[in-house]
Amino acid sequence: MSKVFERLLRHRLDETIHIDGLLPIHQFGFRNNHSTIQQGHRVVNKIKESIEGKKMCTSVFLDIQQAFDKVRQRRLLYKLKLRLPDYLYLLKFYLSERYFQVKIDDELSDYHPIRAGVPQGSILGPLLYLIYTADVPATEDTLMATFAAYTAILSADPDPVRATVILQHHLNLLQNWLEPWRIKVNPTKSAQVTFTTRRDICPPVNLHNTHTPIKE
Repeated sequence: MSKVFERLLRHRLDETIHIDGLLPIHQFGFRNNHSTIQQGHRVVNKIKESIEGKKMCTSVFLDIQQAFDKVRQRRLLYKLKLRLPDYLYLLKFYLSERYFQVKIDDELSDYHPIRAGVPQGSILGPLLYLIYTADVPATEDTLMATFAAYTAILSADPDPVRATVILQHHLNLLQNWLEPWRIKVNPTKSAQVTFTTRRDICPPVNLHNTHTPIKE
């Protein structure tokens, strides 16, 4: 019965998101009529246009650390109340009074309340994560491509230094957004890649501390 309820609620949520445009256009994960192939075409087309225009295309590919597990439920409820119609705030009861228990060999721990994360393996879990991250900052000077918790940001400019400065500016905005919502990027699984046929190189961005700007 819980799965039936989730499917009905998901249908209502999809209608609301479609009508109100709650999710950003760069988010392709867990959405109808969106796929990894389409998102891949967006990224490849940006790289192709920059190479044909003799520009430097510098990019970062970011991995969000334990994305679905790090969603703070109180912060999620705040966003749900802010963005969804009142009748859909019943999601509060869907998320509340969930508990976990640890088993080691034959020993069981006490029950403890779950205060973070969306329900794993659920129908609504991925969509709740998309709503939680829907206000992630984007800029007009970069291409942003997201698929659930995976994010690519691309910056293209004839000047390699300026291309990096534009990209670093977006990363600084992203870092300022990540901290209050308790989301972390995994630097060891993230990478910067420059796409070009030119011999000059874009300066590196700072993935470990994106508050540090790159000087022009």
